[in-house]
Amino acid sequence: MEHSNSKVPGCKVVLIGEAGVGKTSIISRYVSGDFIEEVASTNGASYTSKNLIFPDLGKNLLLDIWDTAGQEKYRALTKYFYKDALVAILVYDIKREDSFKTLKEYWYPQVKENCASNVVIGLAGNKCDLFEDEEVSENDARAFADEIGAVFELTSAKNNIGINELFEDVGNKYFDPNFQQRVKILQQQNILDGRAETISLERKTKAKKEKKKFC
Repeated sequence: MEHSNSKVPGCKVVLIGEAGVGKTSIISRYVSGDFIEEVASTNGASYTSKNLIFPDLGKNLLLDIWDTAGQEKYRALTKYFYKDALVAILVYDIKREDSFKTLKEYWYPQVKENCASNVVIGLAGNKCDLFEDEEVSENDARAFADEIGAVFELTSAKNNIGINELFEDVGNKYFDPNFQQRVKILQQQNILDGRAETISLERKTKAKKEKKKFC
């Protein structure tokens, strides 16, 4: 699947999880290198992009990154943004056991229900710089990641820990030959043919939010 106006393949990425787990901060740190100490909750969704370079593979991947709202009132809307996503990154706060429990019981089932069956899944245990307040053990998180076939990283947007590795991990999985073959099959079945519509929506959303901070 090719990104419009570019020969670089485009990959839609959605970050999913409860409000306050740090999805916006992860994206801000990854895309711009900035960390925002306090941000308002995301209303609906926001969009940005970044070119991910793999020197060893001699390949680039343009990530179309969606930051989705975690509040319950936006859940019906959030489902729309899963459309055509090839990567779903599930984010929880290591200090909040409830955020991990909801990830397992609600957000992951939503990914399975609304994303393509071959979607690459990442699991991010955010705010790992506050490990002294940990409520979710790394072992439990890794066990869940293994169970669902997800790549796993402990991250800290504040201290810039594991952020680049998280996106590189899902990018490497995207370039796996077996995954690429499944993408081609989906394209042939017109399962991903709504991308042009999605990119159009992304551009409109980005234009509305270009003067705002990540939220």
